Amino acid sequence: MTTIKDIAKAAGVSVTTVSRALNGYSDVSEKTRKKIIEISKELNYSPNILARGLVMNKSKTIGLLVSGFNKESVKDNFTFEVLSGINQCAAETDYDLVLFNTNSTKQREKTYAQLCRERRVDGVILQGIKTDDPYLQEVVESSIPCVLIDIPIQTEHVGYVSTDNSLGAEKAVRHLLELGHRNIAMVNGHDFAYVSEERLKGFKKAVSDAGIPGREEWIVNGDFKEYEAEKAVFELLKIHPCITAIFCASDLMAFGAIKAAARLNLSVPEDLSVVGYDDILLAGYVSPSLTTIAQNREMLGFHAARLLMDMLNKDSQPAHLLLETELKVRKSTAPVKHGD
Repeated sequence: MTTIKDIAKAAGVSVTTVSRALNGYSDVSEKTRKKIIEISKELNYSPNILARGLVMNKSKTIGLLVSGFNKESVKDNFTFEVLSGINQCAAETDYDLVLFNTNSTKQREKTYAQLCRERRVDGVILQGIKTDDPYLQEVVESSIPCVLIDIPIQTEHVGYVSTDNSLGAEKAVRHLLELGHRNIAMVNGHDFAYVSEERLKGFKKAVSDAGIPGREEWIVNGDFKEYEAEKAVFELLKIHPCITAIFCASDLMAFGAIKAAARLNLSVPEDLSVVGYDDILLAGYVSPSLTTIAQNREMLGFHAARLLMDMLNKDSQPAHLLLETELKVRKSTAPVKHGD
């Protein structure tokens, strides 16, 4: 196997010069660098990345650690789109990317630090973790650089990226208000998601700003799952048939709400307007197509990776970033049929 000693001998330069040329140091002349690169190609030189990592104490690898990845996750594509964004950013650098999944069983067996050491990652992007997860405390206390997606914690080693979930929810509710709806319900995710807190905050603010009394019994949880949301909305509409519009904190739950309406012989949007959140791929293909709040999950991943790499390269302290959302009006919302 070719070593840098072989290249140095063939090029008539020192081993140090070869090493610095191949690692992009600026104190090697362009002419020498080109010569060394040509010889390394001729000799089929392949750098031993693991050995280099041991010397530099860096693996040049970042990890996407996903908590709670399951069959339901496939439908909303969230992790894949975040991963695509991270990969796009990593492709512009010399970092490799690994994906690893965790759940409560794995977490009992291994600490966060052990998991990171085993995967030999320099830093981690963490997505899908609940705010009550004990792993979150380990992440915050660890010295391993980390960027959280959708959890606003910032420390010496931790930054975060999220979308403006509160404002996104406000946009959804304001759209329904502009259509004349006053009896508006909400299907939220669960109590241990920061995005749920923020979307609920936005929902309540929009309703309050419109001078509509808050109805806590019109706010139900669907655990970000289609079936759970269908059950919750079915019961809600049976007890409160005066509801004319529902804001759902995810598109999957909006699909569940539409199914519940169909079971009650209610037509969407004629009898019930439904707004989702996320703008997943299926949102434009269901019937009726779903009015929703779009968030660019690819950009979430891209900016998370950029923040992490800046931290790893000591270009910046851990930072945070809030991305914008956009209301996509489709066929699942319509003007209210009569004044509620």
